[in-house]
Amino acid sequence: MATTTKKKPRTEEAALGRDTLLGFYRTMLLARRLDDKEIQLKGQNKIFFQISGAGHEAIQVAAAAHARPGYDWFYFYYRDRAFSLGLGMTALDHLLQAVGAEADPSSGGRQMPSHWGHKALNIVSTSSPTGTQFLQAVGTAEAAMRARELGEPLVETTGAKEDEVVFVTTGDGTTSEGEFWESLNSASNLKLPVVYIVEDNEFAISVPVEVNTAGGSISRLVQSFPDLLVINCDGTDLVDSYAAMGRAVEHCRTRRGPALVHAKVIRPYSHSLSDDERFYKTEVMRNEEAKRDPLVRAAKLLVDGGLATQDELARIDAEVNDEVQRATDEALASPQPAPSTAMMYLFSPDVDPTAEQFDTEDDPRFTGGETTMVDLINATLKDEMRRDPRIVVFGEDVADVSREEMINDVKGKGGVFKVTAGLQREFGGTRVFNSPLAEANIIGRAVGMAVRGMKPVVEIQFFDYIWPAMMQIRGEVATMRYRSNNAFASPMVIRTTYGGYLKGGSIYHSQTGESIFAHCPGLRVVLPSNAIDAAGLLRTAIRCEDPVLFLEHKHLYRQVYNKGKYPGPNFMIPFGKARTVREGTDVTVIAWGALVQRSIVAAKQAEEQFGISTEVIDMRTVSPLDMEAVAASVKKTNRLVIAHEDSLSWGIGAEVAARVADELFPWLDAPVKRVASLDTWVAYAPQVERAILPEPEDVLKAIQEIKAF
Repeated sequence: MATTTKKKPRTEEAALGRDTLLGFYRTMLLARRLDDKEIQLKGQNKIFFQISGAGHEAIQVAAAAHARPGYDWFYFYYRDRAFSLGLGMTALDHLLQAVGAEADPSSGGRQMPSHWGHKALNIVSTSSPTGTQFLQAVGTAEAAMRARELGEPLVETTGAKEDEVVFVTTGDGTTSEGEFWESLNSASNLKLPVVYIVEDNEFAISVPVEVNTAGGSISRLVQSFPDLLVINCDGTDLVDSYAAMGRAVEHCRTRRGPALVHAKVIRPYSHSLSDDERFYKTEVMRNEEAKRDPLVRAAKLLVDGGLATQDELARIDAEVNDEVQRATDEALASPQPAPSTAMMYLFSPDVDPTAEQFDTEDDPRFTGGETTMVDLINATLKDEMRRDPRIVVFGEDVADVSREEMINDVKGKGGVFKVTAGLQREFGGTRVFNSPLAEANIIGRAVGMAVRGMKPVVEIQFFDYIWPAMMQIRGEVATMRYRSNNAFASPMVIRTTYGGYLKGGSIYHSQTGESIFAHCPGLRVVLPSNAIDAAGLLRTAIRCEDPVLFLEHKHLYRQVYNKGKYPGPNFMIPFGKARTVREGTDVTVIAWGALVQRSIVAAKQAEEQFGISTEVIDMRTVSPLDMEAVAASVKKTNRLVIAHEDSLSWGIGAEVAARVADELFPWLDAPVKRVASLDTWVAYAPQVERAILPEPEDVLKAIQEIKAF
């Protein structure tokens, strides 16, 4: 039997205690052995991807030791295997994801390995896009802060705790993403309890840290953020990591602001099995890294400190190997998801905004005189905020005034188009507030709030500037429920103005692009054409449990022809229910947004000038799309014109035309005709803008052509 000479442990080791350090070591070893097992399984073609957390284990178990699973919140990146094990996930949990099993608790077989998620532990579903997690972590911490300010029932809804902490982890490379800096800005500005852990292994795949980061040290760059505690540590040293994490977590639990731990670690394995680090690391570099292996250092600490013998460590190794093998056997025998589950959880399985419960359109309770779309959207927001205390409204310029002490001394902004005017005065600055001028910041924070049960209704000031938030919208908002197998969701309403027909809009204030978002599974896309529909559709958007892109046409905000009376606080229009705005028998025109009124004008001209009876249908939503209404009309008229403001090519019109060709060809007496914008940007000069955008005469021409076919 091997023996070791008893040595007196250092003060730091003694303070942690033998059992604690042995527990750390076991978790680290389990993480490493799981990496090794997955690499083996990948070589046997029993799993299909592998990315390891090797070399990061010490800082991760130290972080987990200071965390409270199910109490604190966690936003991981793909190397946090030991962290997730330290919080309570099991070897079987990890291997079920690796094999893509139905029982995988992280995603039900929908995500690749190392994308952790666990509802009970508050590990929010991890995704692949690098850097999106930062703003979500900020939003989750912010939700608790605002809930405590608002009191019950928000505290109960969000599970807000007085001293909870949100942990967010990253590699050194991802700190180059703009959302990292946006999140630090908001976390510091709001003094939020977010613990950033930068696991710096000095390489982002093959790119070294000095190429990613000016000066080669992220901790030096972030020193100037107010109330941000910055700590450097050796992330391969258990004792140093434990002390650093203790300071950071205590700083956040006592509400002194966010903290950032910059932990220097190693990456002894390649970035993933799709990479080979020998192409960009010398043998000398790899050997030097090996000397700092956290597993080797932890074992040496235990043995040299007299806290364990080599035999004890060998027994732990054997136990871990047995645990991994048992978990492997069970995972490989676990059933795969059935093909029939492919479409499950794109949307809420419990609340269906296309259902009858959302259809109160036939029973409006009108009050007041006719007014504009702006006014009815504003009234709907107010009614819904009175009804549901979970709703928060934020974005650029949406508040009446950011400096709330001035609210009685100024008229107030309330949005560029005054859509949110007066909301802050009634509901206060905790529920209605301005964001930084950063679109990803708005959506990312909203995700973090939504996963905790709040209902963000956020504004992107102009559709033309939504693109910095596209990764958050498409990669996070639209996928959250699906990728977590319904464990997490991010229901929110994203309001944004769009469209042309306003002189002076030009390229960056006049675009339409609903087809891009309709192409995102898991996202509802709504385009009201009049004031009453805007009220009913917005109420449905807020009350449903899916993410909704609510497109408000600037040109329609204050038009006389689309005014309406307020239809009451329970007026709803279900998604996917088109409305026939003009009956006809010869030609069908379907449209949405600003093209509805232009199509009505064209239909009247067609009847008055040429005797053509034209039916006009307002689709109202394009995701979902009411193809039943289209089919019913086409079977009556046998001719179809599709009119939309977006560019002609690659738009919703092409999709509808394709479906009609597939499903309704026997009823067609003429080709399907599309009317849309030219395939270019909207220009500034009025006469050029008019040439680019579809007008009533364009719709009229299409009606004439297919009637004459």
